[in-house]
Amino acid sequence: MIVSHAHNKQALSIHRCFTSRDVNTPLRAYIVYVRPLFEHNSEIWSPVTVRDIDAIESVQRRFTKRLPDLHSVSYADRLQRLHLRSLELRRLVTDLIWCYRIVFGYADVDIGDCFNFSPAVHTI
Repeated sequence: MIVSHAHNKQALSIHRCFTSRDVNTPLRAYIVYVRPLFEHNSEIWSPVTVRDIDAIESVQRRFTKRLPDLHSVSYADRLQRLHLRSLELRRLVTDLIWCYRIVFGYADVDIGDCFNFSPAVHTI
């Protein structure tokens, strides 16, 4: 997935619509309207290169930086103050949940198609 200017424009339009100093309203709009674009089917398209990961993360980084009183705060601190996770961490959690569902039979996927288990080795 390539981050297009449309993704950044959508995040920017949220800032233009909400002129209040309240952070919660634009943050909620971002969570509802922008973030799902990056998380839909992330188990399938999840980026692996640093360049792609940074490109996706940059949308959230820019959005949070434009929130009132957060422009001079580091990205990690902004996430902590806003009670958000990085998009990369959210994809990792989603991947782990998906793996759990496959391993324990909660997904209609043959486990052998996804994993190769090595034989158990017992040491005394």
